[in-house]
Amino acid sequence: MLRRWFAIPLWKRVLAALVLGLAFAIVAPSATPWVQFMGDLFVRAIRMLVAPIVLVTIASGITTLADPRRLGSVGGRAVGLFALTTAIAVAVGMLVAVLVRPGEGVPLGSAAPYALGEPVTPYDQLIGIIPLNIVDALARGDMLALIFVAILVGVATVLAGEAGKPFASLLQSTSAVLLRMVGIVMEATPFGVFALIANAVAQNGMAVFVNVAWLALAVVLGSAIQILLTHTLILRLLARVPVGRFLFEITDALAVAFSTASSGATLPVAMRIAENNLGVGRSIASTVLPLGASIGKDGTAMYVGLLSMFALQAFGTPLTPTIYALVLLTGALAAFGTAPVPSASLFMLAAVLSAAGVSPEQTALVVGFVLPFDRLLDMTRTVPSAVANLTVTTTVARWEGELDDAVLRAPPVE
Repeated sequence: MLRRWFAIPLWKRVLAALVLGLAFAIVAPSATPWVQFMGDLFVRAIRMLVAPIVLVTIASGITTLADPRRLGSVGGRAVGLFALTTAIAVAVGMLVAVLVRPGEGVPLGSAAPYALGEPVTPYDQLIGIIPLNIVDALARGDMLALIFVAILVGVATVLAGEAGKPFASLLQSTSAVLLRMVGIVMEATPFGVFALIANAVAQNGMAVFVNVAWLALAVVLGSAIQILLTHTLILRLLARVPVGRFLFEITDALAVAFSTASSGATLPVAMRIAENNLGVGRSIASTVLPLGASIGKDGTAMYVGLLSMFALQAFGTPLTPTIYALVLLTGALAAFGTAPVPSASLFMLAAVLSAAGVSPEQTALVVGFVLPFDRLLDMTRTVPSAVANLTVTTTVARWEGELDDAVLRAPPVE
């Protein structure tokens, strides 16, 4: 029986688990707490690996580049592409909001306000990149701080020359072990997805979207447009890979992204898929993917643009060209600084709306209205973030000559 189970491709097992979880929540919603532990254990197992993978694999990837100047090329291209897709995502969210107009007539006055506190300033974000304590950064999963430390360790190892080679070998060996651990944890994905989907639907219910049907529709449309237009064009024109096959090969990562609603939790799976399914070189995958988990937030960017317009429509704020420009600019910057955890985009909303003249009290009403059913919306918008990360990584690998076409174009394993 075990051999038959493992002989089934993982994506098929995950898809079946998703359908079964949905059916279980509909048939026996009161029984979903009994399976919740499986989802919690799965998420904890994945997030346990995120911080060490970011620290070790980036440093390991830099040592395989062997040339600090090449690191600048890879990093510059990756950041440039992520900035482009993020800005487009904010614009897509704004455009969908203008067309669907989900905020018109929304009774925000009946919502329980949810205060967000003071938004993090750009200065604090900049200073926080350099941690006071590496162990504390690891414990908190501070992605930007870990990326900084990893780059510093990797570059220092390369510059150390012969003396640094044993440490480089240790980093690469540790990276291989961590990725093997990801493979082991991934075998539990069907059980985790089953429990997570069942609990999300049972707690929120499909009927909850009656109150925010237009906002939910806008999130789905924005996510689809970003994937099917922006990412598809990049894959076809810049990466020059078959789009259908690309999307098929990343199914496992998308299932994890949807079920966990966390870009950080998706990272270990994305790294395995980039190397094994897409043919991306380890040096590129281990450098670009962790960077993308911190700044490649297309779903968040789209949602910030969409929800900002939703709020402005609800409050009847006149939408001038200046307002549009402010939302686009501050939305892109806010998305870059959003933590890769569920519902984090809601907590960046204050920075965008304050720039558009919305008071903190009004922002609290918007968040209070959306927060009760944000989990299912968050699951949807995490998918384009996962696609963006793998799209940019594949494109950079193509530019750097680190993409093995034979791996991606090989016949799929049934």
